[in-house]
Amino acid sequence: KNSSTGGTDATNGTALSTKDITNKVADSVVEIVTESVSYSFYGQAVSQGAGSGVIIDKAGYIVTNHHVIENAKSIKVTLKNGNEYTAKLIGSDSDKDVALLKIEPKSDDNLTAAVFGDSGKLAVGDKAVAIGNPLGELGGTVTDGIISALDREVTIDNNSMNLLQTNAAINPGNSGGGLFDGQGNLIGIVVAKASSSDSNESVEGLGFAIPINDTIDIYKQLIDHGKVLRPYIGIEGIDVTQSIAERYNLTEGIYIKAIQNSSPASETDLKAGDIIVKADGTSIKTMDELNKIKNNKNIGDNLELEVIRSGKNVKVTIKLAEQP
Repeated sequence: KNSSTGGTDATNGTALSTKDITNKVADSVVEIVTESVSYSFYGQAVSQGAGSGVIIDKAGYIVTNHHVIENAKSIKVTLKNGNEYTAKLIGSDSDKDVALLKIEPKSDDNLTAAVFGDSGKLAVGDKAVAIGNPLGELGGTVTDGIISALDREVTIDNNSMNLLQTNAAINPGNSGGGLFDGQGNLIGIVVAKASSSDSNESVEGLGFAIPINDTIDIYKQLIDHGKVLRPYIGIEGIDVTQSIAERYNLTEGIYIKAIQNSSPASETDLKAGDIIVKADGTSIKTMDELNKIKNNKNIGDNLELEVIRSGKNVKVTIKLAEQP
């Protein structure tokens, strides 16, 4: 299928042409330029950064990546019509790499807000259109392609994230821009092109986006609280792989290296040296697996862990508290 003539999508039947999608949604994508100041022996240096964002509410709320605005002293937003604003940072979440900005629109700027799609209904092969500000000076650049994979575990800055993969061309500066489906609905927030882990070479045809369904709860919390409230346990753990287990005669699981003071874990019978093998009845072997179970819970919920201690299975119930 020629991508410019559309095709069929899992979500809503026929896909629009890239041109029609662009006409429908391009006004909802903004350019972001940041200034941050660093101090050194030689005085202060001002550096500029660039990225993209997507208007999600006509009142002026704009979603982007946390890494686009991290450490920014000032944030400028330019709309597609060229109007420029100073944006206020409402809140930011480094774990999911999402940030929320707010501009105060002028009366004659009738802002276009993106319409949310359902990233849970996407299928591999569905059309995808990325709109952003690559390299910081090519605002409103449109690229198209397909959804290449749905649930890729990608590590960016030591942070493991589950992302949509697309072959629509994505470059630095696209970060925070929108990934749209064949109907022009927002299905993801673009995370700039990932490099291959072994070398710093860029990989062509590999772009990633945070699924929009994963961001909705985050920006609602940022609007309500200015931060994301997350439950935490309060342990430092090491994943015991099969080779470590065999070498040290341990059970596979999570070896508790330390327990943080005044944490939920410190209120229980958990001890350094325990090996966590189950959480809420599910067998787990890594901190990632434990965090996935924990992050589906609310502050104040109980989490039941099963640990191996001196060869015995011990059950411990933790009451999750708010991450400080």
